[in-house]
Amino acid sequence: MSKIKLAAISAFGLEAIVKRELQGLGYEDVNTDNGWMYFDGEIEDIARTNINLRCADRVMLVMGQFEALSFEELFNKTYELPWEKWITKDGKFTVKGKSVKSKLFSTPDCQAIVKKAVSKKLCEDYDVDWMPETGPEFTILISIHKDIATVSIDTTGAREGLFKRGYRARSTEAPLKETMAAALVMLSYWKKDRILYDPMCGSGTIPIEAALIGRNIAPGLNRSFASQKWPAVNEEYWKKVKIEARKKIDLDSEIKIYASDVSEKAIKIAKENAIEAGVDDCIEFFVKDINTIEKPMCEYGILITNPPYGDRIGDIVDIENIHRKLGQVFGKDETWSKYIITAVETFENEYGKKADKKRKLFNGDLKVNYYQYFGKRPD
Repeated sequence: MSKIKLAAISAFGLEAIVKRELQGLGYEDVNTDNGWMYFDGEIEDIARTNINLRCADRVMLVMGQFEALSFEELFNKTYELPWEKWITKDGKFTVKGKSVKSKLFSTPDCQAIVKKAVSKKLCEDYDVDWMPETGPEFTILISIHKDIATVSIDTTGAREGLFKRGYRARSTEAPLKETMAAALVMLSYWKKDRILYDPMCGSGTIPIEAALIGRNIAPGLNRSFASQKWPAVNEEYWKKVKIEARKKIDLDSEIKIYASDVSEKAIKIAKENAIEAGVDDCIEFFVKDINTIEKPMCEYGILITNPPYGDRIGDIVDIENIHRKLGQVFGKDETWSKYIITAVETFENEYGKKADKKRKLFNGDLKVNYYQYFGKRPD
């Protein structure tokens, strides 16, 4: 089987953890560049990475990389790529794009040039006058950064990135993406033999993602991907990878996660989502006002939570009081490790302690900080 070049794309700040995930799946030479983690693989790895990656946004099939200083150069080098190996005679293909710090700065023009080049190549290879575009979907991305063009096809699906696990039928206002929630857990000290508590769980994304990690349930097992409909990606690859993933699920370990929220509606939704994800036995959900929360009676626990901020902020005084309450309940316990994600820059002042580490992340388009307070580890 011939080698192909793939790339996992991640949100800003999560590159290192996605690279670690790829290495954990057995990909040795992973090169990071501007939010893209490049690695070599085989066609089967399209299925393996889409099903198993927890923190990446999507997996791209890299068709080619080259310098492009003119539209003629962009057209000719795009035309030379082997599109016929992937896009079918009836394939429906769209082109998306972005250009940063490059001579070819007009994204719409770059998209039009790439679309024209791919169409011409496919029409010649299939000996047709036009492409009917009635079959499988192929989303092509032209990304130009400092005059270097990367042309790729989205194997995940343009409308549904990897954050779409399939279990969240309903959500509360301003939910945290599943990929980000998984990253928050993987950036923490939490392991499946330690208590985890999220006192502002909303629709349950953080505790559910933690339970999926604890049970070692692959995040993409219960969803579909655009490349499943591509003839070049054999259906047997998907079956094989899913069988491998199911064999690795841990149903025996005892996992104890607590999750609460002031909203009865949110807790109802969270319970439904946990059942859909198959991890409801790992999580104890309950209604609790943040102003009356108590620390679970144990040592070496982990707090991971996503307090209201940004568009979710109502009264800033209420937000500050939440931060103070977290500090009062959890701040002085040296055995607990605490992790709080928020866009509120004054968080440390209200919590009452400077974080051991502050990591910059992006929740959608909003810049946030992940405040990390490291407690003592158990022997």
